[in-house]
Amino acid sequence: MYEQVSHSMLNDILIELEHDIKDKNLQHFYIRLGANFYAIYCLFHQLYGHRPDFKAQMHNLVKTLTRSYAARPQALRKLDLAREKEHDWFLSQKWIGYALYCKEFSENLAGLQSKLAYLQDLGINMLHIMPILDCPKGKSDGGYAVRDFRKISPEIGSLSDLDALVKNLKKRGMLLALDVVVNHTSDEHEWAIKARAGEKSYQDYYHVFDDRETPDMYEETMPEVFPETSPGNFTWDPDMGKWVMTVFNHYQWDLNYKNPAVFIEMVDIILFWANRGADIIRLDAVAFLWKKIGSTCQNEREAHLILQLMKDCCQVTAPGVLFIAEAIVAPVEVIKYFGEDAINAKECEIAYNATLMALLWDAVATKKARLLNLGIKSIPDKLERATWLNYIRCHDDIGLGFDDSDIRLAGYDPRLHRKFLVDYYTGNHQVSSARGVAFGSNKKNGDTRIAGSLASLVGLEAAIEANDPIAIQEAIQTILLLHSVILAFGGIPLLYYGDAIGTLNDVSYLLDEHKQHDSRWVHRPKLDWSKASLRKQHGSIEQKIFSGLKKMIAVRKEISAFADHNNRELLETDNPHLFVFSRFDNINTYSRILVICNFDNNPQQLNIEDLCKKGFFQPHAIRDLHSGDSIEPHDHLIEIPALGFYWLQT
Repeated sequence: MYEQVSHSMLNDILIELEHDIKDKNLQHFYIRLGANFYAIYCLFHQLYGHRPDFKAQMHNLVKTLTRSYAARPQALRKLDLAREKEHDWFLSQKWIGYALYCKEFSENLAGLQSKLAYLQDLGINMLHIMPILDCPKGKSDGGYAVRDFRKISPEIGSLSDLDALVKNLKKRGMLLALDVVVNHTSDEHEWAIKARAGEKSYQDYYHVFDDRETPDMYEETMPEVFPETSPGNFTWDPDMGKWVMTVFNHYQWDLNYKNPAVFIEMVDIILFWANRGADIIRLDAVAFLWKKIGSTCQNEREAHLILQLMKDCCQVTAPGVLFIAEAIVAPVEVIKYFGEDAINAKECEIAYNATLMALLWDAVATKKARLLNLGIKSIPDKLERATWLNYIRCHDDIGLGFDDSDIRLAGYDPRLHRKFLVDYYTGNHQVSSARGVAFGSNKKNGDTRIAGSLASLVGLEAAIEANDPIAIQEAIQTILLLHSVILAFGGIPLLYYGDAIGTLNDVSYLLDEHKQHDSRWVHRPKLDWSKASLRKQHGSIEQKIFSGLKKMIAVRKEISAFADHNNRELLETDNPHLFVFSRFDNINTYSRILVICNFDNNPQQLNIEDLCKKGFFQPHAIRDLHSGDSIEPHDHLIEIPALGFYWLQT
């Protein structure tokens, strides 16, 4: 869009840049900049137009984008062009994600290269390496308290190690996702050190206050993220002689996005990692970017403007790169992180489907899909050019943020039901074989989250200890059942390291003074590669899980109806143990898949008479695409095995 004021400014900026930029091959950059500049200008003006340095900061932003593009390798520029032509490439059913901690998985980046064959054997082609940047020992928050945004932790490797890994991944057709922590820095970051030394310009990078008057006003409405280990949202810094906002931990200083210099610095960092070969950037803690007195300081309108501006800047410089929004919030809020529309207000192409994850854990505990069926209806349709990241476990805890009204409709009391789930997964309920650990207990409001590995939470650890073959098989079936949902639901399935071989809880973290106060380390183990080798031993637990997942992944990649185009329909059923939905191919309307999941320990029946009337099935032609078996209904009834699933071609 042409607009005189903004484009007059752009002309002035480009004249300045002629003297600074040696690279003359900027044709595609200038085309994208011209197409996006009015949106960039408007967003930047909404956020910072009231400031006297607005024009100077606008110049700095465009200079930053230009320098980043000039530094972008030709191979990545070529990839940008290809992805622009196939703009919905990431919606394909062929992408399978895998998240890991590099040190725990393979010691370092060099070691990770030798493990890529293991990942490809499983069917993985999107690798999310959890934070690898330099952090202070003992004050890292699992890699999310960054001391240097451009330096890889020495114990993990170097930039040249990452370059070699990227080259290897590209040859294998695998995507790379890296984290950028956009909400805060370590208190040992260079900016924090300068702020602590009294430099006012760097104190303005953070939220700092001389006394408790303003912090106390914030505290009136701000919740606590880690009430056990880091109560409150502000920390007194004796060296600086000021209070600083620390929403997560006392050593993580929240960045002040009311300062445009902070925004420009973080865009520069995002583009730095895009230029190192990251296909996807995971933006951590995006819900917290804007702080406002009288609010929870989460999901503010300005946070969305910041993300829209970040995306527009990336569209100009590295348009082939995707953003993941790490926003673990209610469905009505998380959907906003895709943006208001795909053209004028785009934000992140990918968002975590935390609602589905939590609902799946409810179904496992209750053996019923009542709340799952109700909660799924609360997830709004996503934008056409956006997708979910579906997962069962991740590095973080399991929250129980279900809607109270849905819990009541499912027939439960909200408070008692949440207590049941916490008791169930921490092994404090008589019917539970789970071995989870409580995390983030808040004595003020009673909230508690859950930590633990997938295998231990579904009872595999207890079953092995009891040497109970039936319980072991039920745990294995539950692991496969849960993965069948995230592989079929619609979006990119994200597997967590260790889950494909049934990795149990690791309590060794209790012996580490730097980890013992964070129970999430119970499911961040050092991967046992001797256990991984058992995946090739017929009849072993590892082989049953790994081969089951491998087959499921391979079949998924061949089913075009599993591509993510808002092509899912939730189906009602009278059986409370079943979760049933259909997927359909937008191109081939005759291609439909009926997904049936049974969360009970006993076989269950589904009456398909109404589905037959709607044309779902051809008589005597029902085939399970996963197993390849033909399914024979009896009096319109299909029997689903205990803790089993079907992907039925209809």
